[in-house]
Amino acid sequence: MLPPFGLSAVLTQWQFAPVVTVVAVLLAGLYGWGALRVSRRHPARPWPVWRTCMFLAGLAVIVLATESGIGAYDDLLFYDHMVQHLMLLMVAPPLLITGQPLTLLLHASRNPLHTWTKRVLRSRIASFLTWPVFAAVLYAVAVMAAHLTGIADYVERNQTAHNAEHALFVIIGYLFFLPILGREPIRWRLSYPVRFVILVLLMPVDTFTGLALGYGSASSPGVPVGPRPAWAPSGVSDLHLGGAVMWVGGDAIMFGLMMLVFLMWSRDDRAAVSGHGFFEQARRENLATLVASHQPVAAAAGPAAMAESAPQQALARGGIDDDEHLAAYNAYLARLNQRPPPEAS
Repeated sequence: MLPPFGLSAVLTQWQFAPVVTVVAVLLAGLYGWGALRVSRRHPARPWPVWRTCMFLAGLAVIVLATESGIGAYDDLLFYDHMVQHLMLLMVAPPLLITGQPLTLLLHASRNPLHTWTKRVLRSRIASFLTWPVFAAVLYAVAVMAAHLTGIADYVERNQTAHNAEHALFVIIGYLFFLPILGREPIRWRLSYPVRFVILVLLMPVDTFTGLALGYGSASSPGVPVGPRPAWAPSGVSDLHLGGAVMWVGGDAIMFGLMMLVFLMWSRDDRAAVSGHGFFEQARRENLATLVASHQPVAAAAGPAAMAESAPQQALARGGIDDDEHLAAYNAYLARLNQRPPPEAS
C-alpha cells in the first residue's frame, strides 16, 4: 500500500506514535521552562539560545526517525531501518547532550529537587552507567547484537520489541557520547586525546557490522520476510543496502564526531589560558626547560641574572609568557657566545 520510498514519501507518509509525541512535547516544554527560568533569574547570563536549539533538534530527529516516512517504512525496508538506527543512536544523542539538560536542571531547580539531582548524578549507579568503558562496551554489544544475531529477526516480528529497541538506542547513544561530547556535572572528566581514541576504537564496530551485513545471505539475520511491493529490492539486496548504510553512514558520522572533538580540544578555554593549545603549550614548556637547564654554576649579577631567573620563576607559577621567553632566550644566546672556543688539539 505504500508508494515507492523516496524523499517525498519521507515527508508525506507520516504515522502517529503517541508515546513518542507525548515524551517529545513534555521534554521540550520542560526544557523551555527551565531555559526561561534561568534567563529570568540571571538576566546578565541567560541560558544560551543555541543550546536550546540543539536540544530541540535532537527531539526533532527522534520524531523524524519514528513518525515520518522513515518510521513508516522501517518494517518494510531494511536499509531504511538502518537509517533509522543511525539517527536514533548517533545523531539524536549528541544533539541532546549538547543542549546540556542536566546542567539546565541544576540551574533552574531549587531544593529539594536541586539536592536530589546532585545526589543522583554523584551516585554509584550514575557513575557506573556513565563510565566510558561500560558505555563503550554497551554500544558495541548493542550494534552487533541488534543486527547480527537472532534479535534482528525477533524485532522484525514483534512491534513492541521494535519500539523498545528504538528507546534503547537513544539511551545507549546518550550514555556513550555523554562523557565524550558533554560537559555535564558527572563524575568522569576525560581528556580530549582519550575522547578521540575512544571514537577511533569504536569506529571498527560500525565498519564490521556494515561489512557483515553487506556480505550476508538469504539465511542471515535481519533479512526482510513476507510479501514485498514490486518497487522494493529483494530481501538479500535490501540487506546489502542496509550494510552499506551502516558502513558508510556510521563511519561518516563517527568521523564527523571525531572532528568535533578535535575542534572542542583546539577551542578549549583551559588550553587557551595555559598556552593556546596543545602544541603551543608543548613548545613553551620545552623552551622553558631548555633555558632552565643551562643555568650557569656561578651566580650572576645584574640584568642578565634577572633574565636568567625568569624561566625558573615562570615555571614555579605554572607558565611562561612571551616577554619571559624573549628575555630567557636572549640570555641563553648570550651565554653561548661567552663560552670559550674549544682548544685546538
